[in-house]
Amino acid sequence: MFPSRRLLLLSFLLVACKGEDAVVDDTGAPADDTSGGDDSATDTNPSVVPDTYSFVSAFGGGSSVGYDGQTFRHLLIEDMKAQLSGLTGRIDDGELFPVAGDIEAELNFYFEFDSDTSGLVPHQKSTSADALQTTYDEVSSGKDLIGKIAGNDAVGQHKDWSNGLVGWDIEGDDSPERLVRAWFAAIDAAAVARANGDVPLDPRGQPITKVFLDAQGRDHQQLLEKFLRGAVAFSQGADDYLDDDLEGKGLNADHVVAEEGKPWTALEHAWDEGFGYFGASVAYGSLTDDQIAAGDHDANQDGKIDLLTEVSWGHSGNAAKRDLGAGATAPTDYTAEAWAGFAGGRALLAETAGQGLSADQLAELKAHRDQAVLAWEKAIAASVVHYINAVLADMALMDTEAYSFADHAKHWSEGKGFALAFQFNPRSPLSDADFATLHSLLGEAPALESADAEARAAYADGLRAARQLLGETYGFAAENLGDSNGDGGW
Repeated sequence: MFPSRRLLLLSFLLVACKGEDAVVDDTGAPADDTSGGDDSATDTNPSVVPDTYSFVSAFGGGSSVGYDGQTFRHLLIEDMKAQLSGLTGRIDDGELFPVAGDIEAELNFYFEFDSDTSGLVPHQKSTSADALQTTYDEVSSGKDLIGKIAGNDAVGQHKDWSNGLVGWDIEGDDSPERLVRAWFAAIDAAAVARANGDVPLDPRGQPITKVFLDAQGRDHQQLLEKFLRGAVAFSQGADDYLDDDLEGKGLNADHVVAEEGKPWTALEHAWDEGFGYFGASVAYGSLTDDQIAAGDHDANQDGKIDLLTEVSWGHSGNAAKRDLGAGATAPTDYTAEAWAGFAGGRALLAETAGQGLSADQLAELKAHRDQAVLAWEKAIAASVVHYINAVLADMALMDTEAYSFADHAKHWSEGKGFALAFQFNPRSPLSDADFATLHSLLGEAPALESADAEARAAYADGLRAARQLLGETYGFAAENLGDSNGDGGW
């Protein structure tokens, strides 16, 4: 965010429990649902955007904010990635000799997480200081990924995901869950083969160094992480909690009475859950882009990192990275735009809780939603541009000693994984036709050194066309798109 953050946020507005959800108090620490009022609570006047996501309950004081389930799912995605990071070493060191199904079971530990059997297991999240929470149950319980991936939480979703996924062909039904399971199976098979001495070779005939990399240049660790960020977090945020297509759900939820036993209305809670899937920390609005991009920040200076309040998860961190990477003459501030939408909308809800929204207030809330989700999606799109540029730079190094197959595969997979997310937003600026075009250009694997010069050139031209398509759709400045070699942009 820029130093003039508060004025910028204001201008945006003028233009337009364990097993359940833990309450967060105004300092960013967990609080009991029955806590008393706090004279230091954030002013909820909707004409001013607060610097922290802290709002007092209209039903007896204390905090009205809670979204620990969303944070928990971010944690599961990161821990799945961490588990894959150590897989190659475990096999190569002889610690693990997997048979068919073993690695799929390890990955399903996160995908189908069971708090009853695993809630006391320590999480793997690495933070800049010791994490306040050490086990999964200390973050939340009763949550998993499989139940929230697009298609499995189908009420109100804008597409039938049982066979509607675009961007990757799967044998059988093209559903998000099926794609995840196909990638699980690919890693499982590669792990078994590696343990038995069958290691695939890269185009130079060298053994591939990571079990989750395949010979076609696909990094399944990156594909899984980035796809789950879209198919779980972005889908749930944009197409569920912040949607307005169903009566009594999302932005049409009740805002007059408190949910039973809770200090919030159903609408306040729906908004919080959407914010939770964006992943921003409670103090996001007061942090610099460098602090956000670092991943966590000890806002209350207690020497611990609270995973529920002091981590910027997933796409919220990518927004800061893209702001930092934008050109000097074409700066972006996706962090501020998203914050203005989320915090501004929540301030409106805090002021009106117990009263309901007038038609004008609902329209204002929808405008806040549109601002937040558009900034969220722009950060994703800018990340696709970033990785297209990285792949173009990798391709320019082909046939030299500086070229890295692993880097090429990683960069392509990050861009492809991010790019699969747009289809989960019912209000995406990217049309269905353009989305299909984008993925026909990206393909399902990069062009490697084994391709001839003509095929390499054609694929690179396709990447440039994909980048231009995103630039036109999202209004990105040419300076941020970069040149033909991928230099000078994000």
